Amino acid sequence: MFTTAVLLALLTAVLLAAGFFFAGILGMTVALVMAFAINFVSCLYSDRILLKIYRAKRSSDSELNSIVENMAREAGIPRPRVYIIPSDVPNAFATGRGPKHAAVAVTQGLSILSRNEMTGVIAHEMSHIKDRDILVQNVAATIAGAISYMAQIGYWNLYIGRGMGLKKILGLILIIIFAPLAALIVKMAISRRREYKADFTGAVLSKRPVALASALRKISKVSQEKAMQGSPATSHLWIVNPFKQDWFTSLFSTHPPVQRRIAKLERIVVKKGEKND
Repeated sequence: MFTTAVLLALLTAVLLAAGFFFAGILGMTVALVMAFAINFVSCLYSDRILLKIYRAKRSSDSELNSIVENMAREAGIPRPRVYIIPSDVPNAFATGRGPKHAAVAVTQGLSILSRNEMTGVIAHEMSHIKDRDILVQNVAATIAGAISYMAQIGYWNLYIGRGMGLKKILGLILIIIFAPLAALIVKMAISRRREYKADFTGAVLSKRPVALASALRKISKVSQEKAMQGSPATSHLWIVNPFKQDWFTSLFSTHPPVQRRIAKLERIVVKKGEKND
């Protein structure tokens, strides 16, 4: 939790520094107000916004609802709301501001998984809910997006500005290049660390680490063949990045390499008497 607080503080500091560069103390004050407003909105309404973006509907699938209920019980948290997303690309994410206000959304394509694999995926999402990962990642992503927006303003100031001194031009270039880069790196660090932990906790809750590894393998394979339509800004929320990636975007992936996650899961020793099929 301390590391998370430090990372979020760094994101906010970059936002404040960008505001100070553009308009001094006034700009920093405006950036601070923006940071609080962004955090407030993302904490209260991020789940509703996300579910609407992906046209998610409440699930009536009795088997899926049963798995969610069982894994919520194992995690010791209230049963989250369950949604279905109309997409044939298999994937899932959890959202909400805490265990009492959480939701799990799965795509229609996730039906290609076996019950054990599905259980592993849901257990992974329960870990995110229990540890309040989703709230942290939503806030980090929103602040990072605001920093990138300010960098775009800096770009246009540089492009259309006249009579600027060399120092101001160099400063603008640094803001344009390094502010969004710093925000992205911090966001990436938050997400990668928590994905490994959620994989481990999901394996423990479901008692089937190999089944979860198999699910990740299947989801990744389909995602590489057919990318999902949606906002790349939400890529960190999904269990596997479902969006099209090239060599550049892969450098800043919010997820650890899938093969590394699978290898870690397959090394987990299942206690005697527990199934792992």
